[in-house]
Amino acid sequence: MTRLKSRKSFKAEDGKIGGRQYNDGVTGKDLTIEVPVGTIAINISTKNEIEVTKIGEKVLIAKGGHGGHGNFHFRSSTNTSPKEFQIGTPGEKINYRLELKLIADVGLLGMPNVGKSSLINELTRAKSKVANYAFTTLEPHLGSYYGLIIADIPGIIEGASAGKGLGIKFLKHIERTSVLFHLISAESENPITDYEIMRAELGAYKKELLNKKEYLFISKSDMVKPADLKKMIVKLKKLNKNILPLSIHDWDSLEEVRKILNQIQKEKTVA
Repeated sequence: MTRLKSRKSFKAEDGKIGGRQYNDGVTGKDLTIEVPVGTIAINISTKNEIEVTKIGEKVLIAKGGHGGHGNFHFRSSTNTSPKEFQIGTPGEKINYRLELKLIADVGLLGMPNVGKSSLINELTRAKSKVANYAFTTLEPHLGSYYGLIIADIPGIIEGASAGKGLGIKFLKHIERTSVLFHLISAESENPITDYEIMRAELGAYKKELLNKKEYLFISKSDMVKPADLKKMIVKLKKLNKNILPLSIHDWDSLEEVRKILNQIQKEKTVA
């Protein structure tokens, strides 16, 4: 969608008039605008929505005009040289707003700088930007894990559902994510608060998001002492969630993540 930002207007080719010697006019070529799967075209005037949900799918958002008829069309046995003609009709001119809602199997969710980008880079060939500061990821990134689509959702903070930080720009992408991987940094001073803030923002945006299947991970587990990690796990178990420590530098923890992904893939195949 980024490549479309600099262009505000799209116009299909005009048809060409008929020539001499009874030549027909030429139909103008269709204009095709390529967009990612998950794109919604919203008619500014009517608010009607047209959605692209499949790879290769084509949807019509504006009809072209109809060609007219030259005088030859109106000839008859009594009038072999008519002066009559019919003007063609113009095509539709419609204003649309394009929105993208990613369609992914797994969404990586969490506060800024909890290691989501590092994880998707480790599991897939995505090239999500990684740095040690908040809001490194400014656009959602997708990666493929043996056919499963994983989305790195940019960090969400308290007040996001009301537009704070990166706001609802990215909360909307979670709507079409089947499973959530919720990451909480092992370096967090208030892990339960972090979790509750994230859940509150999801619910404030759309309550249905709270019903999505969720896995909870303590990311960057290598950055704290084993005793401190154990204390955090005990705290988070009060949430009645399965807690898994995670570090991209720990092969065993990555294998646990892969096992979960493999199970999700299996369930998807059966469904």
